[in-house]
Amino acid sequence: MLSLALRTLRARWTAFAGAFTALALGVALLTAMGLALASSLDAPARGPERFAAAPVVVRAGDTLRVETPYGDRTMTPAHPRALPAATVAKLRRLGAVVVDRSYLVRAEGGPGELTGHPWSTAAFAPYELAAGRAPRADDEVVVSGDWARPGERVRTDRGTVRVVGAVAGRGFEHAVFHTDARAAALSPPVRQLVVDADPAAVREAVRDVAGVRVLTGGDRRYADAGPERDRAALTAVNALFGTAGGVSAFVSVFVVASTFALAVDRRRREFGLLRAAGATPGQVGRMVCGEALLVGVLGSAAGCALGGYAAPRLTAWVVDVELAPGWFTVGAAAWPYHAAFWTGLLVALCGAVAASWRAGRTSPLRALREASADGRAMTPGRWLWGGGLLLTAVVTLAAALLGDPGDLLHRKTYVSRPMLLIGATALLAPLVVRPLTRLLTWLPARLPGAVGTLTRENAAARVRRTAAVAAPVLVTVALTGSLLGATATLGRAGAAERRELTTAAFVVTAGGDGAFGPRTLERLRAVPGARVSASAPSAVYVLEEGGALVRSEARAAEPGALAATARLPLAAGGLGGLDDDSIVVNEEWERHTVGQRVRVWLGDGTGRTLRIAAVMTTGTGNNGVYVTPANAPGARVDRVDVALAGGADPRAVAAGLERAVRPVGGRVLTGDRWRAATAPGSERTTRYGFLLVLGIALVNTVVMATADRVREFAALRLAGATRWQVLRLVGAEALAVVAVGAVLGVAVAALDLAGMRAALTLQSAPAPLVLPWRALAAVTAVCAVLATASAVASAAVVLHRPVPGPAAARE
Repeated sequence: MLSLALRTLRARWTAFAGAFTALALGVALLTAMGLALASSLDAPARGPERFAAAPVVVRAGDTLRVETPYGDRTMTPAHPRALPAATVAKLRRLGAVVVDRSYLVRAEGGPGELTGHPWSTAAFAPYELAAGRAPRADDEVVVSGDWARPGERVRTDRGTVRVVGAVAGRGFEHAVFHTDARAAALSPPVRQLVVDADPAAVREAVRDVAGVRVLTGGDRRYADAGPERDRAALTAVNALFGTAGGVSAFVSVFVVASTFALAVDRRRREFGLLRAAGATPGQVGRMVCGEALLVGVLGSAAGCALGGYAAPRLTAWVVDVELAPGWFTVGAAAWPYHAAFWTGLLVALCGAVAASWRAGRTSPLRALREASADGRAMTPGRWLWGGGLLLTAVVTLAAALLGDPGDLLHRKTYVSRPMLLIGATALLAPLVVRPLTRLLTWLPARLPGAVGTLTRENAAARVRRTAAVAAPVLVTVALTGSLLGATATLGRAGAAERRELTTAAFVVTAGGDGAFGPRTLERLRAVPGARVSASAPSAVYVLEEGGALVRSEARAAEPGALAATARLPLAAGGLGGLDDDSIVVNEEWERHTVGQRVRVWLGDGTGRTLRIAAVMTTGTGNNGVYVTPANAPGARVDRVDVALAGGADPRAVAAGLERAVRPVGGRVLTGDRWRAATAPGSERTTRYGFLLVLGIALVNTVVMATADRVREFAALRLAGATRWQVLRLVGAEALAVVAVGAVLGVAVAALDLAGMRAALTLQSAPAPLVLPWRALAAVTAVCAVLATASAVASAAVVLHRPVPGPAAARE
């Protein structure tokens, strides 16, 4: 049977070219995504950067550690504590101490990310002056790189400064160096310092201070900002490629399996002849397995090679569009190649064997009869798997709505859930193809000429072929509608929440490092007619059931001022009960009963037991918690909501606010403009890979289905149809099939989004169902162009040959 399989491959190589291409592209996509995902699991090993020449670095504790019965749980607190003044004084007695400070700086014409430091720390990188001199006054700075030259005056959010010196860039940051005194005024807390002393003596001096670390040698890299940035960047990249990889895996498996199944199903006449010649079902199955094995091995190997070539270019692209940090590159992991190769081979074998099993167990006469007209459209396997997937989708949706509706709003959930519905619809599609086709072609069938009628009858009669060609369109449209519609629906719900939450007439946001100082807040409070509510971002940590340490985003504000500018979505309690001994939580918390006391850890790691003063609804999951400023140590005000006092002139208040924040570069926005500015945009991580694979799959499927109609075209030509009429018929059928797939895809997307809308309603954040009609129209148009062009081109090749008798037409 293996020799027969080889001869079949040589004789029918054009028929297997589509399956080979689909398999190679699917495996290539899996390989590229797997390599990128593997590279996002670990940050690159780095040596010390800013402190490569520092003798000893002392860093304040930046780890929150909570003991549980299941072991210690750790997190990085939102506002790490500063080094105690007594500890700093003790270290000064051991040797020379240089305090390090870091803060963001925004400069006109400068790089997007500028970091300020005291000049005394420049020697530890080491930075060396390339031009000019060191800063001596508060308005003098030294810059790294060549974006500004000595003698230039630069406007920054820290005031206008004069560049007096320049140092060569080191590659890991864009630095601005102020005098030590000016840096201390801009960033008062002391969280790390360099001390020139014996490391053992330094460790002894800080032994009694919890969490303080003494860094020497290679450990000095932990004093750089890099490790934290690397971890955060890796988390984002891992989520990006994890999501894209899951979608790509689903699409690749779907396309490869359906392509191989269609390629085998189109050979029923050949199998009938083999059975009539005496071949047993087992022999037919072994021949198909041999063919699938050969094509699978070659296609998977080609796909791995193509994926290995594409992965570095994929990572370079995500770096270029700033979806990943500049250091992100493809590693040397081997498991993505193995996973992609064996997945591709296994799926190819399963797709071919499933179709050949039915063909091999069909009697020769029945197989020959079914080769000319579709027999039973719904096989037991389609009923079993399609019904199972549909039942799973319904049961899991009901369980989520009854148990945890908020889980349906998480990205991993709303990305993966549509795949159940898509798989079920693709398998059960033959049930609705015939009535749906007749409905969509009702009007064309009544137009003059026979093309409309033939289009309707051909598409309705060949149910399996129509379903197979419509499947890639179904997947494309359904994924587009579900993914883009989910983000749009959540965005609409979030916008409605913000409209209800903020009643302020104006919102003032900070520039620079995103914080307002005390003097700026005094100027804002002094604006006539303005009722000011200053709030600061923080975090609160709580132990949930099972010992999980959960972080909740928090805002710190004075209760009286907050009530004047906000309308919190309270389910129980009231803001009047919020004080320094209490907290406002949301219904997502395990303990959320008003009056109940809950153990929490504040943003700096301090443990407190607070009384629940009020409970908010969960909403879209962004309501967070509220505390007073006393329970947000280290938090700095970044936003000021302003309500108008009775009779105040909005224009006069806005002008006063502008004058108050002009020295620090703050922005004054109306409430509506602020809500619009903070609305989430659509994700840039569009799935170009799965669109490419689906496009190729659509072309392959159409070409195979068209090439299989040689006898039908010959009969039409003998009946008097011209070449142009046949091509018009083929193009019209392709458009009808795309319409069927698009309607099914929109239906799947609408059903999926209906589940999300129900979850939002249960979360007290009702929002309209948003279908991205423009995106759906665009992908449907692309599918229509691909399907029509490939079908007409394939038919033109077939029709280019002389017209034979129907019985003599070669398959």
